[in-house]
Amino acid sequence: MEISMSKFAFGAVLVVLIMQNYAYAQTVHVVGDSSNWTVPRTSASLYQDWASSKKFVVGDILTFNFATNEHDVLRVPKASYDGCTSANPIGQMITTGPANVTLDSAGDHFYICTIGRHCLGGQKLSITVSAAPGASPPSSNTPRPPPPATTTPPTAPSPTSPADCAPAPASPPTSGGPAPQGTSVPPPPPTSSSSAVVAGVYLSFFSIVMAFFF
Repeated sequence: MEISMSKFAFGAVLVVLIMQNYAYAQTVHVVGDSSNWTVPRTSASLYQDWASSKKFVVGDILTFNFATNEHDVLRVPKASYDGCTSANPIGQMITTGPANVTLDSAGDHFYICTIGRHCLGGQKLSITVSAAPGASPPSSNTPRPPPPATTTPPTAPSPTSPADCAPAPASPPTSGGPAPQGTSVPPPPPTSSSSAVVAGVYLSFFSIVMAFFF
């Protein structure tokens, strides 16, 4: 039972988090509210006054309500916004209304209407877009790769003198040690035990012969 309740609580928290993220990504701002997207009749700063009370986040949507062929929407850089020109546009011009524009990057965004003198009459919008909730800039503490290992070149052996390469003279064999290769060694003289064995064999043979004759 405790495990089931834990799973239920975890699922509820997960659903809330997903809904919060979905809400952030789907916030829709109707530009000018009931005034729609048109040439302001009351104040040229209508759209700037409207934007000053809003908070724009990456993923939000701007809805421009206008009649097709009467107005348009074009995103431009600040210089073109200030001069009310369509030079250096950012993206495609939108000519069919109503139009939804998704805010896809943080920073300042500038929109104008390019028809006639509409922009000069105040049909222009400037907003500042913040990064999405939970997004963080790349950390500067990213571990750097270790430096390449340095290798020490092998040292060349120092030249030796001719005397070091000459073979050492063979020392004379010592008594009891093995003779050097390439020399003949005379057979050792018969020892007294060998002589006794030979004498015994001759004596036995002589005894057998004498026994045969006698």
